[in-house]
Amino acid sequence: MTELQSGLVISHLGKGVAVEVDGNIILCQTRRKLETVAAGDQVKMTIVAKGQGRIEEVLPRNSLLERPSKGSKTRPVAANIDQIFVVFANEPYCDFLLIDQYLAICENRNINALLIYNKSDLAIIENIEQELVCYQNLGYPLFRVSAKNNLGIDELQQELSNKISIFSGQSGVGKSSLTNALIPDKELKTNTVSAITKHGRHTTTAATLYHLPKGGDLIDSPGVAIFGLAGLSENQLAHGYREFQPFIEHCKFNNCRHLQDKGCAVREAVEKGTISLSRYQRFLKLREKMPTD
Repeated sequence: MTELQSGLVISHLGKGVAVEVDGNIILCQTRRKLETVAAGDQVKMTIVAKGQGRIEEVLPRNSLLERPSKGSKTRPVAANIDQIFVVFANEPYCDFLLIDQYLAICENRNINALLIYNKSDLAIIENIEQELVCYQNLGYPLFRVSAKNNLGIDELQQELSNKISIFSGQSGVGKSSLTNALIPDKELKTNTVSAITKHGRHTTTAATLYHLPKGGDLIDSPGVAIFGLAGLSENQLAHGYREFQPFIEHCKFNNCRHLQDKGCAVREAVEKGTISLSRYQRFLKLREKMPTD
C-alpha cells in the first residue's frame, strides 16, 4: 500500500492543487469523491510520479471561509484561518457596511477579526475616528499602519506570528502593498509555485498561502468581497453584531427580526443609545442584501 504523506494546500490552481510536503511543492489532483479543497487545508496525499500526487483525504478544519458560487451554493476560499484582518483606508471612501459584513461573518465562523487602518498617515477624518472608537469599544483590535511609509508594520508582524491570517477589504485600500511589505520575496515565491504547477501567474485568482519571514502564514486572496453573506441566516446576521448578543435573548419573541417587532430588546437598546445607531442602520441594510432562496 502506498504510504500517505501529510501536506498543506498552498493554492488551488485550475484543476490542480499545489500542496507543500516537507518544504517541496507537489502538484496534486484530488480523489473524485472528496470535497473541494482550499488554501490552508491539511491533507493526506500519495505521490504518484515525480512532483505529482493525489489528495486522498482532507483533515478536519478548524474554520472555513466560503464565497458565493453558482445558484445558492458556496465554494471554499480558505481553511483553518485563525484571524481575518479587515483592511480599510480613508481613500477610497471607507465602506463601513463592508467592514460590518466581514465582522458578522467572522463572529459566526469563530474566527478572530482585527482591523487595519492603512494609509493612516493621511489626514484624520472625524466620522471615521468616531466609528473606530465604537469598534474598539466592542473589543476589535485596531492597527494603524502605512504600507507606503512602513509605519506600524512591526506591530502587525507580531500579531501575524504563529497564526494563519487573511487580509480582506475593498479594492484600493492597499492589501497588496501590505502583503508585499510583509513578504518582500512574494513575487519570487509566486513564480516558483507557477513554474512547478505549469500555471502562469495570470491564470489564477485563487487564494495562495505564503509563509511569513518572521513566522505565521498569510493567505493572499485577490478580489473585493471574497466572502459574502452566503450561508448566513437572518438570525446569524444579528448574532454577527457583537453588541446585539446580550439583548437578543431578551426579545419578546424567539423569531424577532429586530425591525419593528413588538418587544424587541435590540431596538430598545438602540433607542437608549446602548447600541450604536449607525451600526444598527447598517445591520438593516445588510439584512436587505441577504440572499433569498
